[in-house]
Amino acid sequence: MMKTIHILFGVLLLGLIGCTPDPKSGKGFTLPEGDITRGKSTFEQLNCQACHTVAGVTFDDTEQSSNSDSTDLKVVALGGEKMAVQTYGDLVTSIINPSHRFAKGFDQADIASEGESKMRNYNEVMTVQQLIDLVTFLESHYSVKPYEPTPYGPYSF
Repeated sequence: MMKTIHILFGVLLLGLIGCTPDPKSGKGFTLPEGDITRGKSTFEQLNCQACHTVAGVTFDDTEQSSNSDSTDLKVVALGGEKMAVQTYGDLVTSIINPSHRFAKGFDQADIASEGESKMRNYNEVMTVQQLIDLVTFLESHYSVKPYEPTPYGPYSF
């Protein structure tokens, strides 16, 4: 009986250890609420519109032509209806580590070079407040597309 209790305790302890989050996980990560208007301004100041569109948003085109670094990049659409939730963490990661995951639906050569994103790294240019506002702006333009099941009519045999 005592051996069974020790085994049960060991299994329970291993189960609890397995539930501990990885120290590098995003659990508990959150930033303060940002400002959508300032986020749009940051998007324009950093010339993000040269390579990105945002669903339902128009930008001043004068900046777009001045970005010579992005002439070989394809436009990657942001926002709109998605089948899965675009989380705050996904947006932050996409901005501060653009090579983490590449946009789907594009030829790899159009958006990456030698396994690295063609998106410029803004980590030493953007302030934390700009990041917060930018993510809040982008997040406000995503919505989850409701799942529509396939309609099945009556079966005929």
